[in-house]
Amino acid sequence: MANHLDIGAIIYPEMDQIDFTGPFEVLSRLPDSTFHILWKEKKPFRDLKGLILTPETTLEEAPRLDVLIVPGGHGQQKLMEDEAVLGFIRTRATSARYVFSVCTGALVCGAAGLFKGIRATTHWSAFHLLPYFGAIPVDERVVVDGKIVSAAGVTAGIDGALRLAALLRGDSVAKQIQLNIQYAPEPPFSSGNPASAPPDVLAAEQEAVRIITEQRRITARRIAARLGVNVAE
Repeated sequence: MANHLDIGAIIYPEMDQIDFTGPFEVLSRLPDSTFHILWKEKKPFRDLKGLILTPETTLEEAPRLDVLIVPGGHGQQKLMEDEAVLGFIRTRATSARYVFSVCTGALVCGAAGLFKGIRATTHWSAFHLLPYFGAIPVDERVVVDGKIVSAAGVTAGIDGALRLAALLRGDSVAKQIQLNIQYAPEPPFSSGNPASAPPDVLAAEQEAVRIITEQRRITARRIAARLGVNVAE
């Protein structure tokens, strides 16, 4: 623990707050570290479900980061073609020890060109889009490939953050954080993945995300052309 850690998370309107707050609960507890909450402006905004979030540091003011966190949510659509955000991610990824995507934050990292040839995961509804960014899809809750750490949907960010905590400060510290937040999930149902969800539940949820999924596919196709990635459809 000789070196101080600077950890930064990009937050933005219409994101899924737990993509950010889940990892924050873990990584803000790392010894000798500072957590920076980043966006273009220091103005409050609402997440996808209406929770008010307030950035504390602009992208321009952000220090050098050891870890950059990119969460997901419907607002990710705009970020995929926002060169100010993509440029920030590319630049900071060069010097960061780790880039950590949560849920569909993977699509933003992919749009920034970080996922070419990288093993990665994302939310089940967007998993099929990873090849558009040159990524190698891996159907796991957390995937680590070099400096890229990706977590699957939403709550998987907590698992990914614990894995990252272990990489940064060792297993013992990560285990202590897990105990501190009493992270020992026992969900009442086994419908947390498409493979285990009842068919009617899966069908209903697929319909619920149908429009945003198609919008993401259209955007991903444009980005694939820009990145020079050929995807068989």
